[in-house]
Parts: sequence; structure tokens; C-alpha cells
Amino acid sequence: MSLLPIITLPDPVLRQKSTLIERVDDELRRTLDDMLETMYDAPGVGLAANQVNIAKRFIVVDAGNGRDDEDDDDQEEVRNPLCLINPEIVSRGDALRSYEEGCLSLPDVRVEIERPDTITVRYLDRDGAQQELNAEGFLATVIQHEVDHLDGKLIIDFLSSLRRDMIVRRLKKLARLA
Repeated sequence: MSLLPIITLPDPVLRQKSTLIERVDDELRRTLDDMLETMYDAPGVGLAANQVNIAKRFIVVDAGNGRDDEDDDDQEEVRNPLCLINPEIVSRGDALRSYEEGCLSLPDVRVEIERPDTITVRYLDRDGAQQELNAEGFLATVIQHEVDHLDGKLIIDFLSSLRRDMIVRRLKKLARLA
């Protein structure tokens, strides 16, 4: 496994709609493993393929991996990775919940977003088998965030145009300096 470079705004790949995966094979599984390693190293709780410059429709998430803001040496890290290929949110609950979301492709940006607290997502697993998952709470938020990526939508799209433009200008300036 290897770490993949995470692209940041203003890279145009982040605004592309990702294309469907036609075949689940060993190459895709290796990429999924690399994405998981990259996500854990970042550290993050989700990563979409277009964030590693692959405009294809797959994501990795781990909303229950035991990471905590406090460094607790006594707590063993628990990983619960999910790989979702061609994810499609087929239903959203009526109840909404707000989370402050960050994004590995938007360094130092945090946005309070209100999303449905429950979703049902249909996807292919690592073996190419059709699955359906009922997700709630933080896991539902993470999946919705990553599926947004696959559709070219970013957390800053939930902001006012003034605030969004300020963030985009700052990120473009940082990209020029890099």
C-alpha cells in the first residue's frame, strides 16, 4: 500500500462529476486500500476518489475508527473501514442534524452543515456485490459529504457566496505559493 497525494481546491477535478465504475477488480481494490491508508494518515474519516485525482465514483469512510481529539494512550484504535463503489443515496430521513465538517481538500476550512440524520445508501462492496446500508448520525453525515464530492460539490457550497469566495481566494493564493 502507498499514500496518495490529496488534491486541494482550486484543482478542477474536485468540481467534476465522477463516472461510474464498470468493473470491480484487483486494481480497484489496491486503490481502495491506498485510499484507506491515505485517509488514516491524513487523518480523516472519509475520502472520495476525486480527492486523489481519480474522477471515478468510489469512496472510503471510517466514521467509527476510535480516533479522539484527546490523545488517549490507553484507548486502542478501532478501525471500521467501509468501501463504497458507485454509492447512491436512495433515501434520506426527515430529521436533520448539524455537524461542523472539515475537508482534506480544503485545508483549515470548517463549515457547520445541516444534513439528514439518516440515509439509505446502495453501493457495490470490494467484491462487487450489491449492498444497502442504513446509516445514521455521524456515519450518515460522512457518507453524504463524500458522495457530494463525487458530484463535484464541496462543503463551501453550503456557504453564502461572499464567504465562499473569500475561502476560494485564500486557497488559490495558497496554491500559488506552494
